[in-house]
Amino acid sequence: MLKLNEELRKNEYPGRGIVLGESPDGRCAVMAYFIMGRSSNSRNRIFVTEGEGIRTQAYDPSKLEDPSLIIYAPVRVLGGKTIVTNGDQTDTIYEGLKAGKTFEESLRSRVFEPDVPNYTPRISGVAEVQDGAYSYSLSILKSNPLDASSCLRFTYSYGDPLPGEGHFIHTYMNDGNPLPSYSGEPKTVEIPDGIDAFTDMLWDSLNPENKVSLFVRYKEIESGKYETRIVNKNR
Repeated sequence: MLKLNEELRKNEYPGRGIVLGESPDGRCAVMAYFIMGRSSNSRNRIFVTEGEGIRTQAYDPSKLEDPSLIIYAPVRVLGGKTIVTNGDQTDTIYEGLKAGKTFEESLRSRVFEPDVPNYTPRISGVAEVQDGAYSYSLSILKSNPLDASSCLRFTYSYGDPLPGEGHFIHTYMNDGNPLPSYSGEPKTVEIPDGIDAFTDMLWDSLNPENKVSLFVRYKEIESGKYETRIVNKNR
């Protein structure tokens, strides 16, 4: 397993990232989502709670430029399922699951983001806690490097998570112009015990200039009760 703090510190711009896993004591489903930004428009954001989930919001509404790809609900909850994504595909997955579709089927109508020349991948995850059982899946939709109009779709399912193990996927391999899309399977990473320790580690490991906001949730597998932490650079 990789050390998540080391993975983050050596990457100046992983972009947006999702971590799903299980606490070392096996009691909690662990989920995290962070956003970073290079432009003033991307950095002008905060996470705010919305029901059991969260939404991005302009920190200074007067400076908001194009809201199309930066204002969305990264986290929504449907019964025992917690949906985490880097765009408005959160709503697509929510409606798909509600209609009886699978996670993968729900994303069939979506492709990567239309932000030429980066073609930012859409990364998504669903963590399900139901009747004392826990499983999760991750997905990435990204452009084909040989033909940008072609969408490559990958889904990874983890039906029997191990205590202290998690999986990390993010949008960019590193900084660049254009930004290089994430490549390979989700990274297997260590999950620490305790929501505050995990939150502090993640926030402290993100590049201080580019980090914007962080969401972390530890949800008890047996009871379904959860704790949430939100950290915003803009306060």
